[in-house]
Amino acid sequence: MQGAWVSQLRKGVVELCVLAVLRPGEAYGYEILQRLGQIEGLEFSESTVYPVLSRLARAGLLSVRTAPSPRGPRRRYYALTQQGQQRLQDMTSYWHLVGRSMDRLLEPPDNGGE
Repeated sequence: MQGAWVSQLRKGVVELCVLAVLRPGEAYGYEILQRLGQIEGLEFSESTVYPVLSRLARAGLLSVRTAPSPRGPRRRYYALTQQGQQRLQDMTSYWHLVGRSMDRLLEPPDNGGE
């Protein structure tokens, strides 16, 4: 099922996925990847997620704090800002609208009761 269209569709939803996975609270980058990877179809690579995290932080949608790690380098923890929560709410509403519209579009045509 992997084709260029799948890649384009996934690129279009990665921002919504990242914001949604942070809804319950803060997480560090690898933890975000792990949470998404547990959901079929939402397995994104580091090279996809980390640039989105940086872009969302620059846009003021995520706050970032750095903290020590039990092992290895310090971790960057991401959390939704108030702006990020609003963006998630807006994107979720639009996602539902598009989903309902696509469901209608993809329904088999009505053949007039034949």
